[in-house]
Amino acid sequence: MDATWALALAVMLHAGFQLTVTVLVYPALARVPAADWAPAHARHSRAITPLVALCYGALAGTAIWALLAAPRSPALVVTLACVLGSVLATATGAAPTHGRLGRSGPTPALLRRLLLADRVRAAFAVGAAAAALVAVTGLG
Repeated sequence: MDATWALALAVMLHAGFQLTVTVLVYPALARVPAADWAPAHARHSRAITPLVALCYGALAGTAIWALLAAPRSPALVVTLACVLGSVLATATGAAPTHGRLGRSGPTPALLRRLLLADRVRAAFAVGAAAAALVAVTGLG
């Protein structure tokens, strides 16, 4: 397997994970009543952490490999830019908001911020998946 294919597989894994979070997990979390929030958020955090580590670890490892070993193409550059966008949306939006939600509980503003950051990273994940498909088919 070459670096472009490895990156494409990691990107697909991440896109599937991210779309599941966006469509199912976060909407369900946002509907948790305030009185039940702390244990629900703690359970969510414990359950999702290994998946986050797997997905983002695979993205980081394969992105570095692709940067070092894959031939440059526009599709590869777009894939890597979208991966970076998703990571930045997580690091600057979703993760800090989760931290605040864990400390202070849900507020409408924090839940909106979390859902928005999540949609941004989902858009980047889908963009990365589309670009990676183009990269591995040799069309870009």
